[in-house]
Amino acid sequence: MTESAQMPASDDADESVDVLVVGGGPSGLAAAAQCAALGLGSVLVLERESDAGGIPRHSHHTGYGLRDLRRVTTGPQYARSWVERARAADVEIRTSTTVTELDVGGLRPLVHVTSPLGRSTIAAHAVVLATGCRERPRSARLIPGDRPAGVFTTGSLQQWVHLEGWSPGTRAVVVGTEHVSYSALLTLQQHGCDVAAMVTHYERPTTFGAFRYGAEARWRAPVHTQSTVERINGRSRVESVDLVHTPSGRRRSIECDTVVLTGDWVADHELPWAAGLAMNAGSTGPRVDSASRTSAPGVFAVGNLTHPAETADVCAVSGRHVAESVADWVREATWPEMGVEIAVADPLVWVTPSLITDATMPARNRLVLRGEAFHRAPWVQVSQADRVLWRRPVPWLVPTRPLYVPTPWLPRVDHRPGAAPVWVTVR
Repeated sequence: MTESAQMPASDDADESVDVLVVGGGPSGLAAAAQCAALGLGSVLVLERESDAGGIPRHSHHTGYGLRDLRRVTTGPQYARSWVERARAADVEIRTSTTVTELDVGGLRPLVHVTSPLGRSTIAAHAVVLATGCRERPRSARLIPGDRPAGVFTTGSLQQWVHLEGWSPGTRAVVVGTEHVSYSALLTLQQHGCDVAAMVTHYERPTTFGAFRYGAEARWRAPVHTQSTVERINGRSRVESVDLVHTPSGRRRSIECDTVVLTGDWVADHELPWAAGLAMNAGSTGPRVDSASRTSAPGVFAVGNLTHPAETADVCAVSGRHVAESVADWVREATWPEMGVEIAVADPLVWVTPSLITDATMPARNRLVLRGEAFHRAPWVQVSQADRVLWRRPVPWLVPTRPLYVPTPWLPRVDHRPGAAPVWVTVR
């Protein structure tokens, strides 16, 4: 054990709270509501948008809330529900407030914030990072060509359409075939924009078959597999995209006035990265143990910051799960040394949590993994040194989709510092 949670009553900050949550999406609001319900003192949520609720605010289709609310709602209804739950628990929510820096070098975690009222600093006994994730934009995907209007991510498309009332165009190309890609397709179709094509570099679409076949039957959007966007063309507005079929090198041009870049998620990791927290290179978020603790005492991370990208209700469950760990810290517990690493081998690319420091079970009693290959009915093995801790078949491994590994084996892990890493492999 290392540092104690016993903190001084004051420090160099403009304000002090018991629990500070950065991010007002489902994971952050769920964490805040549960921390308040546990009686952990003052709980404050900081949200950079003008309204709390996260991405579901502008995702108007149904399908939200099954795992956490035990009912299915639309995105805006789901977002409002979590805002109401947090406020009912006496959580303070400040919107239009951006955290510009996280300082973990002092006696308590300290955040620097900017809002319409100016700049200030807030100290907290515990900080929960729930900043979520984002889709990689065109610049990060290195797509060449002209720089016309009409290029969106799913998030920006839905914000412009649902919150600003803009028209998405008349004919679109959707880049990606994961779950969120079909959310973009639905948004486009609902607002009178035909989808000329969906494009994926994988050998087949990565969403559920029901989504794919339902979309193909209803909207007849052709899917170009093993293909990439080679160039975007247009002057003031997108006019066409050039595709290349990777195996053959064959090229084609598709006329369109809108391009939607979907999926290809990256964690909103700037705060933990700049603060010097240990990072998970595969997931791009901070490294956490099964109790959602980061490498900095008093700082936790939850939701899509650690596993980009899961559904909103999975993120909310992750947020609720962290509250017990926050309670242990706030109530003068200790911060354990980081224990043993959970490592993965090809075709897996990352796992979270990626550390085991004690026998605390992770959210939903499972690891979340991602792979970069298609496998039907593979065997998953968890081992440490020469011991096989768990081995079972799973239905599939699909790129961009989560692979869940139950953790009944976790109490058997030697998690002392210096112990051999735990390996998760697929065969």
